[in-house]
Amino acid sequence: MIPPFHLAVPVDDLEAARAFYGGVMGCEEGRSSDKWIDFNFFGHQFVVHKGTPLGQADTNDVDGKQVPSFHYGAVLDWDQWHDLATRLAKAEIEFIIEPGIRFEGKVGEQATMFFLDPAGNALELKSFKDPSQLFAK
Repeated sequence: MIPPFHLAVPVDDLEAARAFYGGVMGCEEGRSSDKWIDFNFFGHQFVVHKGTPLGQADTNDVDGKQVPSFHYGAVLDWDQWHDLATRLAKAEIEFIIEPGIRFEGKVGEQATMFFLDPAGNALELKSFKDPSQLFAK
């Protein structure tokens, strides 16, 4: 088992973050105050803090797609990823990079998608067809 990480990001609207991460993403809410909210982000401790969002300054070309240079996310189980992609599409989330498969039939085959939270923070959720290839070259 991989130890859980802790990540905190600034958001400008805690209620919008609560609706997005708790409602749309399905992350269970933990402790909170009028300044921050903890979420169980797929087994990891993720905290949104009231503050100035970081925004997106630049992107990098990856396989012909413009990937935000700052982003965070999680690696999900294959079925969990597909279920989430369906839920996000039904919620009419605008994708930066539509859900799809990279490296199909090759080492490191993965499902990936990019989208923004209400504060403009970029997320990437991915899944590996073969989880043992997470760090494969």
